[in-house]
Amino acid sequence: MKFSTKEIAGCTVIKLEGNVLGGPDAAELNNSLHKLVEAKKKKIVIDLSDVPFMNSSGLGMLIGSVTTMRNAGGDLKLAGASAKIKNILSVTKLLNVFELYATAKEAAESF
Repeated sequence: MKFSTKEIAGCTVIKLEGNVLGGPDAAELNNSLHKLVEAKKKKIVIDLSDVPFMNSSGLGMLIGSVTTMRNAGGDLKLAGASAKIKNILSVTKLLNVFELYATAKEAAESF
């Protein structure tokens, strides 16, 4: 997995690409989120439109990310999840934790 960031409508969009499997990627994403918090950027959108697969460690990474942002007084929303990933979020009851949007732009504008 790799990721990049950009700004849309006053929010930071983190676009994930490739399979989300946790591990070293989770630590790298967590470090990036803490740097964003330090920079007072607390409105985060995770764009999953280029993520074909996510395992339980990847879900854990997302849960850790939303916890980091909410503990800092911000929030994190998801965008562009495939039907497969939406199903995983539904089965694990994580749709109650995350706000899910069709596009990163829609998620950013919802803040």
